[in-house]
Amino acid sequence: MKTVLITGTSSGIGKSTVKLFHQKGWNVIATSRNPEKEKDLKEDDRLMITALDVTKPSGIQEAISKGIARFGKIDVLVNNAGYGLVGPFEAATDEQIRRQFDTNVHGIFNTTQLILPHFREKKSGVIINVASVGGQITFPLYSLYHSTQWAVEGFSESLHYELREHGIRIKIIEPGPIKTDFYDRSQDLMKKDGLNAYDAFVSKTFPVLQKFGANASGPEIVAAKIYRAATDGRKKLRYPVGGGAGAVLFLRRILPFAVFRSIVRWVTKS
Repeated sequence: MKTVLITGTSSGIGKSTVKLFHQKGWNVIATSRNPEKEKDLKEDDRLMITALDVTKPSGIQEAISKGIARFGKIDVLVNNAGYGLVGPFEAATDEQIRRQFDTNVHGIFNTTQLILPHFREKKSGVIINVASVGGQITFPLYSLYHSTQWAVEGFSESLHYELREHGIRIKIIEPGPIKTDFYDRSQDLMKKDGLNAYDAFVSKTFPVLQKFGANASGPEIVAAKIYRAATDGRKKLRYPVGGGAGAVLFLRRILPFAVFRSIVRWVTKS
């Protein structure tokens, strides 16, 4: 029986992924910063719920060790924990910038680095990084979030070369807009007292961006894509999903940048 460790399972994509893998008969290590607040998932002989803050390596190592002690091994790591920092870049504080990168980038670095000795020892493993279509294209007001997703793309693409000889595969999940709390509870809005130069732009553009999520499919389609990436046995690197992600990325590849940029500006009213 195979085992998966998933980060960021308190809601949305993470929680849906836990449920799907458990339903498929896997052992599941569901992790979040505050597992004591979990009311939906219930532990059983194949489901372990434990604390893991991706910004704290000691806690990550503890969760990995507990999972291996409980189930004997880990076969798949799903790096899902993350959130969106949104708003005019000029309004960002140092604390917000650091938190965005500590969670979305350094968090993936931390969990990946700490699972690698286990995967190398057993000469197999799959690391699935949940990124975004925003790792290859950009929208206004998401400059820092996009920066983290482009970093995850580059990290994953480079890493897949050096881990291949150890039997470890890297996968990138690239969701388009998905109806989760990413567009609500999980967002951090950048505002600065006295800075109103961007107010008109934000009031025109931000509601358009929010509608993408409100009208999107639910996180279950992303969970299904993660499961496929974990089980298809392929060396495929990128898995677009939802919100027309595949079509958008295709257009980004074939269109001149000036044309694609004009489309983005038209769609977002920016």
